[in-house]
Amino acid sequence: MKITFVLPCADLSGGNRVVATYADRLQKRGHQVQLVSVPHEPLTRKQQIRLLLQGNGWPSRTVTKPSHCDSIDVPHHVIDHKPPVLSSDVPNADVVIATWWETAEWINAFPPEKGAKAYLIQHHEVFDYLPIDRAKATYRMPLHKITISRWLDDLMRNEYGNRTVSLVPNSVDTTLFHAPVRCKQSVPTVGLLYSPIPWKGVDVSLRAFALAQAQIPNLRLLCFGNCAPPAGLLPENTVFHLNPPQAELKDLYAQCDVWLCGSYLEGFGLTILEAMACRTPSVSTSIGGAIDLIESGRNGYIVPVGDSADLAKSLVQVLNRSESDWQVMSNAAYTTATRYSWDNATDRFEAALQQAIAQPMLTNSEC
Repeated sequence: MKITFVLPCADLSGGNRVVATYADRLQKRGHQVQLVSVPHEPLTRKQQIRLLLQGNGWPSRTVTKPSHCDSIDVPHHVIDHKPPVLSSDVPNADVVIATWWETAEWINAFPPEKGAKAYLIQHHEVFDYLPIDRAKATYRMPLHKITISRWLDDLMRNEYGNRTVSLVPNSVDTTLFHAPVRCKQSVPTVGLLYSPIPWKGVDVSLRAFALAQAQIPNLRLLCFGNCAPPAGLLPENTVFHLNPPQAELKDLYAQCDVWLCGSYLEGFGLTILEAMACRTPSVSTSIGGAIDLIESGRNGYIVPVGDSADLAKSLVQVLNRSESDWQVMSNAAYTTATRYSWDNATDRFEAALQQAIAQPMLTNSEC
């Protein structure tokens, strides 16, 4: 197959990791794959002056940032104009795949020679900072939907009336995320991804940590993220890592006794799966992939969205387990993360693309 992925800006987000993984694996299976993305917003004059005053010389307006696309040998074309991506920016192909609501709008207007149209849906993009009506409209467009969790699959079928949806859950790269059988930490440690995005629920997670710390006074928080949190936001006994190298993430996960996710909304929640692959039980709100991955009491706990008290209770339940009982839960988390491989996921993704190509052109009433 000739396959084109259309992305927004390429970066180090979890969603881009998934796209890059599929692009790489599909190419290695003999398919002809192309990535097309838009450039990052150029620096403003004020930003250029600020960097100049910091002693960095006069910077170019062009912004380049690392992305998961950098680590794969797949052709990647960054368009040389402002969005949208136009049909003239992409090659003729068998299938073209949208990876974000705006990219769905773009490819929906492409002529047939650009390929059958598919839509990899990794989140339900209905946030106040987005044009919600436009985002929702993309889920009704005549594009073959590919979802990554049962929650998204049900949503596309039941709320948006899609008749054909391919469920292709994410896997985890066990060459990047892994850990040997291990013991609990000498200082009980909770792991957390920091993000300023409100729906990531860091406020819920920090309240839960404080409640758990009231019962376990020496509890430590290990946190990492792509931007620094405001001063004073994180507890005093927090170890924070800013933009850790990808190769070091497994060591950070493996320094935790339990992984905490307090998100209000997630299409999947890759950090839960990554932590479990590093033998770290996970405690999460009932979101996206957590519903598919976590069996309460076996490999972690799942609680209602927004419930800091229940999250704290579950953290304490994991942390207060005996060494042997904790290792049973740790090993169960690892088993869950490794029972479904990227080979399995790529098989299903490949089949979804073939289905998109084989089916007649959808109309809005048939999607």
